[in-house]
Amino acid sequence: MTTDAPVVVDTTGAQLAEILAAASTAAPDLATRTPAELAGWLDAVASALDAQADTLLPLAEAESHLPARPRLAGELARTTFQLRFFGNLLREGGHLGATIDHADPDWPMGPRPDIRRGHVPFGPVLVFAASNFPFAFSVAGGDTAAALAAGCPVVLKAHPGHPRLSQLTGRIVADALAEAGAPAGVFAVIHGVEAGVSALRDPRISAASFTGSVPGGRALFDIAAARPVPIPFYGELGSVNPVVVTPGAVAERGAAVVSGYVGSFTLGAGQFCTKPGLLFLPAGHGLDAALAEAAGAAKAQPLLNEHIAGGFAKGLATLREQPGVSVLAADPADPTDPTDPTEDADPGDRTEDAAAPRPTLISVSGRDFAANIEVLRAECFGPASLVVTYADTAELLDLLAGLEPSLTATIQGQEDEADLVEALLPPLSRLAGRILWNEWPTGVTVSWAQQHGGPYPATTAPGTTSVGAAAISRFLRPVAWQGFPLAFLPPALRDDNPLKVPQRVDGELRLP
Repeated sequence: MTTDAPVVVDTTGAQLAEILAAASTAAPDLATRTPAELAGWLDAVASALDAQADTLLPLAEAESHLPARPRLAGELARTTFQLRFFGNLLREGGHLGATIDHADPDWPMGPRPDIRRGHVPFGPVLVFAASNFPFAFSVAGGDTAAALAAGCPVVLKAHPGHPRLSQLTGRIVADALAEAGAPAGVFAVIHGVEAGVSALRDPRISAASFTGSVPGGRALFDIAAARPVPIPFYGELGSVNPVVVTPGAVAERGAAVVSGYVGSFTLGAGQFCTKPGLLFLPAGHGLDAALAEAAGAAKAQPLLNEHIAGGFAKGLATLREQPGVSVLAADPADPTDPTDPTEDADPGDRTEDAAAPRPTLISVSGRDFAANIEVLRAECFGPASLVVTYADTAELLDLLAGLEPSLTATIQGQEDEADLVEALLPPLSRLAGRILWNEWPTGVTVSWAQQHGGPYPATTAPGTTSVGAAAISRFLRPVAWQGFPLAFLPPALRDDNPLKVPQRVDGELRLP
């Protein structure tokens, strides 16, 4: 396959109308396909992407400024893994939620009719791709995989940060689906802000998903809610991901905490939605020098694009100018850094490109943080993080109560600090969808138990996840069939269970 594609241009209104019409036509067909058929399509897409790795990776590196190996190669492997993962989920069949209550004249609530409940696909789904993961959260990423697995046609709004990669990936996906027997209209890629907004407003789109910034996601969420018939909008927005370090953890393994923290907040140039943006340390922790050394030794990494670089610089400048904030480590080429004048810096240590900054680590007391919490708790997307010192447990709990929710929250602690840990768990579980013990939040595995979500502004739908097996449920809705002859019921709800899926029959779970 050649990458000699024409310059990517925005999708026209006429093209969008054709794409939406095709998706609408395909939806009823997809709703009748068996889980095995859908799984085969996902496997075919995964194999096609794997086969084109040598073509995709250089293009992804050129457009995203991320290294092809190991970063992008690993991300592509994750993308094809999650496609196959959903294929396996489909073959298991539990996503259909097959539940059968036979008629029962002696039911304690009065005679019970025959009623059967299952899940059906929403219909065409609009997916807004992310910039920071050009494979795993983009064209063939998790949202696309989950929606296709649910039996929903996908209209993919490409991110402008990697348009040529999006076009090529979209072509690979569409060709693989067609060769596997999927109907026309099951998948298409569109480009341009106007096309994305027009598609979101179109009545043929039945649900939408988004990964990106709070302002962008909130604007789209409001559009979805303001439609004459509102639709579900699954937005993953901002997340600061607090980490609490206990006194025991500082005493027992302070150096390991420093190393893990710096490695986590600088991973991928701090452009992970799970980057730990706040580190709460007990007063008198004695780790400032180690933190400064570790952060100062971290290398500069290019940011995704000029827009990201500009937003990072602006956000970091705002944090650094707040009262009580001190700098532990910063880019020696940063003209605002008073600790390392550029005249004295080694020219080899300077950041030649403002879009490739070295990590910045800043610090503030708990009292100053609380006095200016609305500014200091904000996410700064890029290689920067804020250390907050707390005087005691009471102050720590007060500080946590003032945070906005996140995707994750982490405790670095010791098992013999039971009273403190037990006091932390309720506020952290209210803040986040995933709580970690002595691990770091960057890195979100694709598994059956994974939860990648949280209360707003982490997501717009805190009862859902965008990663893991449960992600498919966002694009399915329950329907109950009451009193129907068996011949008219969906196969999963028939007594003979032709699809061989798990069924709950009269309250008893039955496995095929």
